[in-house]
Amino acid sequence: VQLQASGGGLVQPGGSLRLSCVASGSGLDYYAIGWFRQAPGEERELMAGVNWSGGTTNYADSVKGRFHISRDDAKNTAYLQMNSLKPDDTAVYYCAASTYYSGSDPTKYEYWGQGTQVTVSS
Repeated sequence: VQLQASGGGLVQPGGSLRLSCVASGSGLDYYAIGWFRQAPGEERELMAGVNWSGGTTNYADSVKGRFHISRDDAKNTAYLQMNSLKPDDTAVYYCAASTYYSGSDPTKYEYWGQGTQVTVSS
C-alpha cells in the first residue's frame, strides 16, 4: 500500500487543520493507521492511532481533546482533525499503516506517507 499525506500548512494559534492520508495500491481495510509527527531534532512521536476496525483509538496526552483521528475505508482515506492548534504542534506530520499494530512504536508500522508540514504561528 502507498500512502499520501496532505492538508498541512500555516495556521494561526487556535486554528484548525484537517490532514488526509489517502491509500493506493491496496485498500485501507485491515490496516491500523497512525498519525505521527516529528519536529526538528526530535524523535517521531505518535499523535493518534486507530485500529483496523475504527473501534479503538489512542492519543498522545499532548493532543487529547484537540485532535481526532478517523477513517473512511470506502474512500481509502484516514483523517486527522486538529483543533486549537498551538505553536508546539509545529512539525512534519506522517501517516503510517500497519497490518498488525496500532501502538506508539514507529518501527512497527510497515508503510509510511511522505509527510506534510504543519506550522502554527502568528
